[in-house]
Amino acid sequence: MPLYWFHCRACGGFDLAFSMADVPAAAPCPECGSSSKRQFGVAALIRPGSRAVRLIDATKRTASEPSVVAAPPPRRSVPISRNPLHRTLPRP
Repeated sequence: MPLYWFHCRACGGFDLAFSMADVPAAAPCPECGSSSKRQFGVAALIRPGSRAVRLIDATKRTASEPSVVAAPPPRRSVPISRNPLHRTLPRP
């Protein structure tokens, strides 16, 4: 759900989440309860703290703070199939 920005004359700005079909032109201020007009701008389609935002922040952080690898990862053993039909498959 997108966040919409509202402005209260007494308390300042605040964000509220509404579906795009149900967004009102005015909403009550969460602090004083007075009617606050919706301010037009870009709707925030991602909530702060969501998994997507954390992933984006972690990706940006790796550009300036790359992790250091001390050694290559250990080799995993590949399971060998005992099915005789797999022997007829083409090899890479």
